[in-house]
Amino acid sequence: MTAGLILSGGGARAAYQVGVLKALAEILPQRTHNPFPVICGTSAGAINAIALAGRPGPFALRVKKLERIWREINSHQVYRTDFLGVTKNTVKLIGALLHSGYGRKNAVALLNNSPLQELLENYIRFRHIDEAIANRELDAVCITAMHYDSGESVSFFQGSQSNWKRNRRYGIRTGLGIDHLMASTAIPTLFPPSRIGGHYYGDGAVRQLKPLSPALHLGATKLFVIGVSDNSSAEQADVPAAHPPSLGQMISHLLNSAFIDSTESDLETLKSINALAGKISSEERKILGLDHLKPIEYLCISPSRGIDNIAEDYFHELPRSVRMFLHVVGATEEGGGSSAASYLLFEPGFCQQLLKLGYEDAMEQETAIRGFFNLDSKNPE
Repeated sequence: MTAGLILSGGGARAAYQVGVLKALAEILPQRTHNPFPVICGTSAGAINAIALAGRPGPFALRVKKLERIWREINSHQVYRTDFLGVTKNTVKLIGALLHSGYGRKNAVALLNNSPLQELLENYIRFRHIDEAIANRELDAVCITAMHYDSGESVSFFQGSQSNWKRNRRYGIRTGLGIDHLMASTAIPTLFPPSRIGGHYYGDGAVRQLKPLSPALHLGATKLFVIGVSDNSSAEQADVPAAHPPSLGQMISHLLNSAFIDSTESDLETLKSINALAGKISSEERKILGLDHLKPIEYLCISPSRGIDNIAEDYFHELPRSVRMFLHVVGATEEGGGSSAASYLLFEPGFCQQLLKLGYEDAMEQETAIRGFFNLDSKNPE
């Protein structure tokens, strides 16, 4: 069976994914080169996906190098944090809101993410993707972006598979490059859109209604999903609101709906389909014309602790310019918008906590992971 890795978006929350991958590298046999023939990522998850596919060497070594980046990362390596840079972009954004003509001539956003592009260009070896596919080490790698003109979800993939088209989403085979990666990570209003072939694209999580779909189109027959959900299953106390929602709280819900809700919803749908398919034999599916209705094995690992709560403890690590902006819109603990801050907290303390949490959560599911990869617990090698 072909295992597909799915890495969702979530800004700085994607550090959690690397913690899970670190645990996975320890659980798998040391000789493992690539446990995932199909790798799919969206937004910050696309960075981790391409970082795995776009580097040579054993899986454990690639994860170790990726972990080092997340342990040492600072916000200034992702976006300009100086007052001049933030203020300049804020003025441009306000200008675009007041005068539509300005926005038509200039790609505007609150933050300048050119440092991220420089970081990725120095780290990722896009040519290795071609080599890995040619050596049959990799079947396909995919990153998803949002087409600003049509509002459709576009999955750019590199591999031998055919293009596909579904309702408001499609896949295009192409040679992946830095522009595709910058497009997938361009959170609307926060980061500027990326231009590819005469069209502008933004963060792939925004219109990605079926985040599990690209991996299945690319040949995956079972799915390993690493989410960044804020523990949605936890029951919330019905406590009356002390004040109306702040702008920061509203922004938090909008970001969560893009980066978290679609993955959880798609997994819920898959669970229902598996339950239905499990009650129908292969012969019955053939008679009914439902050959496509087959159970899909999957394993999902997501945070056991609320990431919002962790973000509250590290809000002080954010650059002063960004803290001031978040305070203005109420994206603080008091304003109920700490979730918004978590997407921008590319700082060592916060990211290291998420790495640790991801590692611990994966180790808690070691038995399930071994079962997913059909490893003999008595003889893991």
